[in-house]
Amino acid sequence: MATLAETPVDATETGGFTPKHWAERLPDGALDHIPGDDGWPMVGNTFTMLADPHGFVGKMIAEHGNVFRNTAFGGTVVNLIGADANELVLFDRQKMFSSEQGWGPILDQLFPRGLMLMDFDHHRADRKALSIAFKPAPMRHYAGALNRGISKAVAGWGGSEMEFYPAIKQLTLDLAADSFIGIPWGPEADRINEAFVYMVQASVAPIRKPLPFTLMRKGVKGREYLVDYFTQETRRRREEGGGQDMFSQFATATREDGSLLPVDEVVDHMNFLMMAAHDTITSSATTLIWLLAKHPEWQERLRAEITAVTGGPDADGNPRPLAYEDLGKLDLTEMAFKESLRIMPPVPSTPRRALKDFEYEGYKIPAGTPVGINTHYVHHMAEHWPEPEKFDPMRFTPEQVKARHKYAWVPFGGGAHMCLGLHFAYMQIKVLMAQVLQRYEIQIAEGYEPDWKAWPIPQPKDGLRVTFKSL
Repeated sequence: MATLAETPVDATETGGFTPKHWAERLPDGALDHIPGDDGWPMVGNTFTMLADPHGFVGKMIAEHGNVFRNTAFGGTVVNLIGADANELVLFDRQKMFSSEQGWGPILDQLFPRGLMLMDFDHHRADRKALSIAFKPAPMRHYAGALNRGISKAVAGWGGSEMEFYPAIKQLTLDLAADSFIGIPWGPEADRINEAFVYMVQASVAPIRKPLPFTLMRKGVKGREYLVDYFTQETRRRREEGGGQDMFSQFATATREDGSLLPVDEVVDHMNFLMMAAHDTITSSATTLIWLLAKHPEWQERLRAEITAVTGGPDADGNPRPLAYEDLGKLDLTEMAFKESLRIMPPVPSTPRRALKDFEYEGYKIPAGTPVGINTHYVHHMAEHWPEPEKFDPMRFTPEQVKARHKYAWVPFGGGAHMCLGLHFAYMQIKVLMAQVLQRYEIQIAEGYEPDWKAWPIPQPKDGLRVTFKSL
């Protein structure tokens, strides 16, 4: 089977633009009319961006406006900034942008053929087949597994100050082993988790070839391990029948004609969705815990809502599980989560590649141009978000949402590539909040502000030092 790098884009879908692969470059000077900064020879702006991605974008917008070019990771990108740009690129009415060719230079060695690296008909077909894993029956199963796993872990968090990020990362990986793969926690799950960690870290490694001793080499070796593991497991589950876990659902998913997805595609989808789920949820859960620790009045409001829904702790003082049927009743909890996603979106920016010539804000941008939108910057634009640095979950009342540009808030993407697992993310966060807030008050030291590594997926550099004080 051809790899993504060998597969041409369908000319009927792209207005005639058919590069042999996403690495084909534009002619010299094709983007000189776009204002910007190409940085240093060879490396461009790569290290400047990695050091302070949000500061870099802010500086570029201040100097050049909402359309600018920069060079990083070996290529030049045209950035389109604003809610209108988000809508143009994500909704993509005219099929002008390729997600496959946008993410390809970053993820192709590690997560090829994941949903995010597919376009148009192939993407729609596989997305529909995989959506079976997020139907009510399997989601109810995941809810039970999440309640059990989160309750067990959270019970041990009380006491002295701890680093929250590594704790929630380990918990999220363990939950993924249970809910996603259907294997018990233990050495096998640990080896799988290690492989995922290396793959995610390698996605933004400055050295893009898997040379010995490099991070990219570790990532590629991690992928090799997981491909072998998931290939054997897919075949076994098809022969023996699977359970309600996500992997079993994928292994037996069928397309509209009744055919099973090819084994290698199941493997690649599983690799990608495991990465997309556990790292983004780890980041967003950490952000929410940090913001609630800074704003104890919101802890109280969410605790009251959760207690009203669950009935409060049982006779032994243990939090009752959050029933699947009650997830939709936690309105304030969901609003607080949405506000944390606004302040710190787990995917700060999104790449695409133009498949047709187009014009935006007076600039003509040729087919073949890598383009990018910046979710984090738009989430902090005062025209959409008064006092944008303030934590205010009430921004997400139905009235406020209706009055705002639909694409001013896009932490889960939008259009055809809207995150397939967003309801799973909401469920995991609500179960986590139900367990934490019925047991503890979340505290941080006075004046404490963690330093955040902003990209590719935000995380506190010191792990986020918090204390869970028993109620």
